Amino acid sequence: MITAHDMAAPAAIPAVAYAPSALPYARAPIAVPFRERLLIAVLFLAVLASCVAFIEPSPHDALMGLLGIAALGAGVRFHRILLVPFALLIAWNVFGLMTLLNTPDQKEAVQYAVTSVYMAGAAILFAVVFGSNTAARLATFRTAYVIAAAITATCGIIGYFHLVPGAGMFTLYDRATGMFKDPNVYGPFLILPALMLLEPMISRRIELFKLMLAGLIMFGLLLSFSRSAWFHFAVSLAVVIALDFLTAPSPKARVRILGLSLAGIAALIVLLIVLLSTTSLGGMFTQRAQLIQSYDVGTGGRFVLQELAMSSVLDHPNGMGPFGFADRYGLQQHNVYLQAFLVYGWAGGCAYLLLVLSTLWVGFRNALTPSPWQGYAIAFIGAFFGVVLEGFIIDTDHWRHFF
Repeated sequence: MITAHDMAAPAAIPAVAYAPSALPYARAPIAVPFRERLLIAVLFLAVLASCVAFIEPSPHDALMGLLGIAALGAGVRFHRILLVPFALLIAWNVFGLMTLLNTPDQKEAVQYAVTSVYMAGAAILFAVVFGSNTAARLATFRTAYVIAAAITATCGIIGYFHLVPGAGMFTLYDRATGMFKDPNVYGPFLILPALMLLEPMISRRIELFKLMLAGLIMFGLLLSFSRSAWFHFAVSLAVVIALDFLTAPSPKARVRILGLSLAGIAALIVLLIVLLSTTSLGGMFTQRAQLIQSYDVGTGGRFVLQELAMSSVLDHPNGMGPFGFADRYGLQQHNVYLQAFLVYGWAGGCAYLLLVLSTLWVGFRNALTPSPWQGYAIAFIGAFFGVVLEGFIIDTDHWRHFF
């Protein structure tokens, strides 16, 4: 949401002394004010707690309130560049709240609308937090998110293989869920941290520990057996490789990136073949890897529901409200863009589309602009582009990690 050019301006980053760090994108501060240290600590805890999503409200939600207080205490500023996403998020929610007039007695509909408002607030909060002292805060975010992903991926692996008593709580329908309710949310949650580990190895050098962490997270992703998450990861990784190739400083670096990427993909394919042929994963993978599943076709299938959703969008310019389509046809349509128009009306749907498209534009611009956090920008836009495409087959408008 914030361009690299804007954040590179001297006014955007306070003057702080820095020393070299092992982190690939940033330098660690030597001395910072207490209020900044407090903000960094709360940011770390809030992101770390994001892996606990099987209870509502989650610990992450409570810590987001604390993060807002810490941000005010640290004196974060609202940069002008945020006016566009802020206005679009406001419009998206205002028109969504207006649809509640059609469903005043539904408690779940009100909860849905409140969740949308919370997600919008969280997005803006993260944007303003990263608008200053960017490198240090992004390094904190990265460390916390990678740890969170490793924890929930480990839970997913333990649950799938029933390694301890009661491990079934980390699975659903024989698919790993980690500490999430749904494998289709758990899987995508793991993609950005995996990319943040892989990107510096693609563009710079391979580190064994980071490679092992990435392998753990990707194995957890595999065990989600989510076709959409697998597709999301493949697309996102391809975007990261392409952007690293385009932004490489020399022809020699481009050759290295291309060769390393091809070798890595080949090794990953071989490893998958070995795993699927020598373990119990093969049968489940064969079942889940089919392009078309039984619930995609036929009466009440995903594709039929999406056709009905498109006609419903034309018939309801003011939207049907939360769960209005499901109440009429029995199931959701599994398409976040149709969801935006069905729930928030034509105006709210347009605001959502503009928000997604503008974020893509700014994200790719950031990724192609040299800056101290260019590697982060490449990983972020890779993950975001994947989830944008995934939105055509699943509802992502209430995923915390999306916002």
